[in-house]
Amino acid sequence: MPPARPSEDELLRYRAEFPILDTRTYMISHSLGAMPRGVFAKMQEFAASWNERGIQAWEDGWWELPYTVGDMLGRILGAAPRSITMHQNVSVASALVASCLDFSGRRNKVVYTEMNFPSVMYVWEAHRRLGARIHMVPSDDGITVDTGRLVDAIDDETLVVPISHILFRSAFIQDVAAVMEKADKVGAMVVLDCYQSAGTLPFSLTDLRVHFAVGGSVKWLIGGPGAGYLYVRPDLQDRFQPAVTGWAAHAHPFDFEIGPNRYAEGIPRWMHGTPAIAPLYQCQPGYAMIEEIGVARIRAKSMRQTAGIIEKARALGLRLNSPLDPARRGGSVVIDVPEGKRVCDELIRRKYLVDYRPGAGVRIAPHFYTTDAECDDTVEQMAAVVSEGAAGAAR
Repeated sequence: MPPARPSEDELLRYRAEFPILDTRTYMISHSLGAMPRGVFAKMQEFAASWNERGIQAWEDGWWELPYTVGDMLGRILGAAPRSITMHQNVSVASALVASCLDFSGRRNKVVYTEMNFPSVMYVWEAHRRLGARIHMVPSDDGITVDTGRLVDAIDDETLVVPISHILFRSAFIQDVAAVMEKADKVGAMVVLDCYQSAGTLPFSLTDLRVHFAVGGSVKWLIGGPGAGYLYVRPDLQDRFQPAVTGWAAHAHPFDFEIGPNRYAEGIPRWMHGTPAIAPLYQCQPGYAMIEEIGVARIRAKSMRQTAGIIEKARALGLRLNSPLDPARRGGSVVIDVPEGKRVCDELIRRKYLVDYRPGAGVRIAPHFYTTDAECDDTVEQMAAVVSEGAAGAAR
């Protein structure tokens, strides 16, 4: 893959906004996106607001940040205004949804796949004690999930289907439309985990019609940790009363009423305790940049560069654990090499930032700020580390 000249890749003009790119080959945006330079100014803005306004900062916009920032994200994810509220992470957001559901009846089945991110599994597994019946759909190859098998598992006893839009182990894109069609047919609800798709795959939550969606800003959204989110379809917002709740979900929180929660209407009822404010400043520069660039342009570059990584890996005899079809592949490529953890550690020592996941391999991911040369270099370095390890073992 030849290095792209600036005239060929206009997205490279954003590289200057990421200081870490001057010192590292950053191929790990599937795990933690590079920090935009603008985060420094935003965090100073937060600190100045706290310092200069003190408690009055709540009245200056802090209290509304979970919704105003949610609306910023909504423009990227194709969500209606006031349909997203910000939370700490996906586990909290998933627990909010789970806390609304009644598992005591015949419709108490939870269908998901063994390729879900474990944290999401743990939330639903914990509800076995309340009557949830877990049906976990296996993967035949550790890369994909058979859509037909997943759809067949959804029946009239299914209450909820929490699925990953893109599988973290392999970057396989699941067929959300097919899952939604079956869920609607039998009266089940879908919770879509968008963590590995938001910011790198164009989609619209409104068009997908999913009931709920969860995710975070750590990865492709380049928003850092602590800015998780929950999407609730507008027609469902007032239907439920989350048991995971708190004073921020009250209709009149500053009345400090004693007794049961009198829930707010709309998306505020999906809050709980006092919101964490700093991450909601921190994530805004990343959101603004993703919106400015446009996810469609990011996706086009990603598809080209991941295809180049795959071509290079195959030429060097490396085994791939990601889909070869670009239409079914997200923004990362997983390469399965002997002693994957050792290979990963050595690449990091050489300042090529990647990661390793057991049962998958070494995950590498370009983003809009990545050069073609960095993609080539990373794969070549990986092959060299593997070769050196094999030579050492033979001695």
